[in-house]
Amino acid sequence: MLPLMHWLARWPLRLLHALGALLGWLAYGLSAGYRQRLNDNAALAGLTPAQRRRAIGEAGRMVAEVPWVWLHPPGRSIADWITWDGAELIDQALAQGKGLLLLTPHLGCFEVCAQAYAHRYGAQQPMTALYRPARKAWLRELEETARARPGLHTAPAALSGVRQMLRALRKGETVGLLPDQVPPEGLGVWAPFYGKPAYTMTLAARLVQQSGAAMVLMWCERLPRGAGYHLHVRPAPALPTAAASDEALQLDCATTVNRAMEQLIAERPEQYLWGYHRYKAPRRELKPS
Repeated sequence: MLPLMHWLARWPLRLLHALGALLGWLAYGLSAGYRQRLNDNAALAGLTPAQRRRAIGEAGRMVAEVPWVWLHPPGRSIADWITWDGAELIDQALAQGKGLLLLTPHLGCFEVCAQAYAHRYGAQQPMTALYRPARKAWLRELEETARARPGLHTAPAALSGVRQMLRALRKGETVGLLPDQVPPEGLGVWAPFYGKPAYTMTLAARLVQQSGAAMVLMWCERLPRGAGYHLHVRPAPALPTAAASDEALQLDCATTVNRAMEQLIAERPEQYLWGYHRYKAPRRELKPS
């Protein structure tokens, strides 16, 4: 599998996206469960039939571009394929010196966000990104190697990773999260996402509350015909600071974050990963490793 991924990494991005669109439709046609979940989630969000059809191909493009993003050959800088919108929000947050939390949904090529930040800001303020280690050993090793770059560190989805991110924020560094990822049991609350309860992480709000870090929203648009990517940086909403109880406060914060993710997704809904099992029950609590 690794030789195949290295071979695909040398393909032009345009061809990978063409292959990915085909793979997206194959997965949609062959997996009844995936097809039902994608249709249900897209309908819940109010996508038109045309947007839903485009989302099927975009999901495949997301998969096909992974070798290109992770394993691009030496001498080819991913920064040459990226344009920015709103980078001044990151500049302003970093200037405060209080740490920065970047929230990115499963929208567009979210894998590019961390690499783009590291290339532009990593020497100034490194970034630590939370990730969930793959179950297969070869893929887990590949993830760790491909994602670890100058100015970019990774933190596993374990209690040790949470502590690592909090230390980074307290040092004035940056942390990246996918807040629409279903957290383990005990680390989230059931908050509305497109009007339906979804188990939503409380980690984003707790990191801000415990570190005083700034928070910014970010997503990476996949441009047509393999033209590259456009990074969008948006201001984050103010999180609630008081409620009748801590449980109520975390619910209010999670609801605020989910609403902010919906607003980002509305910018390009066909590039959201609607096939993701967003409304599933959480798995068991994190191991303390």
